[in-house]
Amino acid sequence: MLVRPRKRRTTDLRQNQVSIPAQAVASDAIFLLLRRMRLPLVVLVVVFTISVFGLAAVPGTDAQGTPHRLSVFEAFYVMSYTATTIGFGEIPYAFSTAQRIWVTCSIYASVIAWAYAIGMVLSLVQDEAFREAVSAQRFGRKVRHMGEPFHIIAGYGGAGSRVAKALDLIRKRFVVIDRQGARIDRLETELFTSEAPGLEGDAANSAVLGLAGLGHKRCAGVLAMTGDDLANLGVVQAVHLLRPELPVVAWSRDRAIAEHMREFGATHVINPYDRFGVYLTIGLRRPVSLQLMQWLMAPLGTPLGESAPPIPDGTWLVCAEGVFKDEIERDLRAAGYDVVHRDVHEGVGHCHGYVGFVAGADSDTVNLALGAEVRRQMPEIFLCLRQSKAAAAPLYEAFAPDSIFLAPDLVARECFARIVTPRTWAFLETVSAWSDERSQEFMDHVVQRCGTGSPNGWRLALTRDEAPGVLRWLAHDTLTLEQLLRHPTDPQRHAPVAALGLTRGGEFIAAPPESTALQPGDDLLLASPSRGYAYLRDALFNEAVIEYVVTGHAVPTTWAFRVLSRLRVSRRR
Repeated sequence: MLVRPRKRRTTDLRQNQVSIPAQAVASDAIFLLLRRMRLPLVVLVVVFTISVFGLAAVPGTDAQGTPHRLSVFEAFYVMSYTATTIGFGEIPYAFSTAQRIWVTCSIYASVIAWAYAIGMVLSLVQDEAFREAVSAQRFGRKVRHMGEPFHIIAGYGGAGSRVAKALDLIRKRFVVIDRQGARIDRLETELFTSEAPGLEGDAANSAVLGLAGLGHKRCAGVLAMTGDDLANLGVVQAVHLLRPELPVVAWSRDRAIAEHMREFGATHVINPYDRFGVYLTIGLRRPVSLQLMQWLMAPLGTPLGESAPPIPDGTWLVCAEGVFKDEIERDLRAAGYDVVHRDVHEGVGHCHGYVGFVAGADSDTVNLALGAEVRRQMPEIFLCLRQSKAAAAPLYEAFAPDSIFLAPDLVARECFARIVTPRTWAFLETVSAWSDERSQEFMDHVVQRCGTGSPNGWRLALTRDEAPGVLRWLAHDTLTLEQLLRHPTDPQRHAPVAALGLTRGGEFIAAPPESTALQPGDDLLLASPSRGYAYLRDALFNEAVIEYVVTGHAVPTTWAFRVLSRLRVSRRR
């Protein structure tokens, strides 16, 4: 029995050099083509060879009737245009009867050989294995040529497609893997700003992940959004063992599997049932804070909605089943509410005296029916309905409950918030503990700066590469956050940019006061419409612009005049 020598394992997997497979599961397309076309090509070559040498051997005559045979090259030339149906004529002399008989036989033989070869090509094109191999090779080529950071999205269902559209909205590239070919085909019809490569396959397979760019130097992270907890766990395991430095965001409904994902180094594990209960209880106690969180997590430009009034203490009626029932009851009790459970098939009965109702069946029809019965008895009760299928969205929109739970939508919003700017999520977690008064004050500030459409969160580091003008100014003077965010052409107003957070010395400060004095190395988390960076660009790179927004005095932009101006200012002081 062969025993493999045991390797010494390091505790840090980053120290282990692991080879990532990058071969498709299907066979190579060229190998398949050569293997399938081997016999037709042999038949063509044999027929053509016999036809050429036979024609060269058949006797003929020249123009004077003298016996003459075609050379091998002349026979090759004649058979070339004959076999390809071009038909130039009999050269160099008119053929003899024997030659014409041989050419006639050669024509029929070559037609049969060509028909056989073409039939084999058509059969090969329709072969599923060959089409998958060609598709995999084309996909791999597109991934290899990607020159900008991209994410691998494993699963293009409800959550995956939502994340993809949100990433495309901010010009982020991505690659898609899904087991269902119909979903991959749908990528071709999506109106993305840049091409999104897609591959049909099992994302938990390391070879498929390798082909999708797991080993690519531009791969920025992996999103396990398949909707299958075990498949998502397989993706997490593969990434952790092959590229442990990459961030992984995974979707899991099962607490035990979610714990396994964390053990394998998943950066974030999103349990939609658990997270919905958290959001629901925040909304019940502090609705404005929830409104601010959801608005900042929404895709760029989403209008700011209205917040509902807080729900007082009391008893909730829950008609739900499965994991959702356990999670929602646990969160409601943790928030201080009493909970009464009834089976979804028994109906709601008398629901007077309850402050809220949750319908959480697996069927949208049942949930809408339960919600309608409760609303008939108590129109003022807080209604929370679980939406199982995305296609039922128009029905829920028309029914207009107070809260709707759609797992893919929640997963997509959290995933987007966590991967695009990780510090945005740190800010949102801080907001979840704010009072409604604090949340309302900050939301009014962001709306005043950025408008009512949800802004885009982005990071700005005060470093030599990203803000050389700011560093030059800080070398001899102070600059506050409020001054940095002034409009570069009108210091009396501000650019459409608001500060969500500031990281200094490894410590994150949410919603820093705009009077904060900036320091070199500060890492800012800013929010703005898509055009926000353009307003700050001049100030970040041009010290003269900073001097203008701080002092209100326009100064020359050349280096020499800036030095002289600074000397004059220092003398006046």
